[in-house]
Amino acid sequence: MVPKQDLSELNTSVNTQRATLVTIENNAQFRHEKMLEKQQDSTDSIIDAIKTQVEQPSCPPVPAQRVCPAVETAKTQDARLKGKIIVGQVEKIYIAATEQVYNARIDSGAETSSIDARNITRFERDGSNWVRFDVPVPSSDELVTLEKEIVRRVRVTQAAAEDPERRVVVELQFAIGNHQQLAEFTLTDRNDLENEVLIGRNVLRDVMLIDVGREFNTKLPEAIAKNRNDS
Repeated sequence: MVPKQDLSELNTSVNTQRATLVTIENNAQFRHEKMLEKQQDSTDSIIDAIKTQVEQPSCPPVPAQRVCPAVETAKTQDARLKGKIIVGQVEKIYIAATEQVYNARIDSGAETSSIDARNITRFERDGSNWVRFDVPVPSSDELVTLEKEIVRRVRVTQAAAEDPERRVVVELQFAIGNHQQLAEFTLTDRNDLENEVLIGRNVLRDVMLIDVGREFNTKLPEAIAKNRNDS
C-alpha cells in the first residue's frame, strides 16, 4: 500500500522519465540522420573523384569501307561460256579495300579464297570481334593496314603441317575482269608463295570456269585502273 500523498510524487517521477526517454530517442534519431548524410556526402565525393580521374571508354570509329568503282559492262566484255566468266590459272584481281591490283591464283581445290596478310591482330569493337592486318603493296615494301569485322574462323589443314591452322575470315570486295563481288577471304601469310591472292570455290562456284591452259584471260575495266592511279 502506498500513501496517496506519495502517488503524486511517483507520477511526477514517471512523467519525468518518459520525457527523458523521448528526448534521448529524438537525439539518437537526429544523430543517426546526420551520420547518414555524412556517409552519403562521402560516397558522392568518391564517385565524383572516380568520374574525374577515369575517362569513359570509347571504341575507335569504324573505318570507311571502300568499294569497287562502277563500270560499264557493255564496254568490258570478258570471255564467257553459258554466262560464266572463263578465267585462266592466274588472273589480275582488284581489291577495293587496298585499292591495289594483285596476281590471283585460281584454285578449284581450295574451298575458301585467301589473301596475304601480315601482323594479324584481333580486337573487340562495340561488342563484335574485329581484326587489324597489313596487306603488302605489289612491287614495293609498303603495307596497307586494314580493319575488318571477323565473319567466322576456319580450320585449315596443310600437308606440310601436323596440326590444323585456325584462320580468321573477313569479307572483301574485289573485281576480276568486269565481275565484281563481295566474298569471304581467309587471312594468312603468303610471303613465301608466288601469288598474293588465292581464289577458291566460294568465288568460282556458279560464276567462273577455269581454262588451265591460259593465264590473265580477263581484263580489268579502265574505271578500276583509273581509280587505282588516282589514289
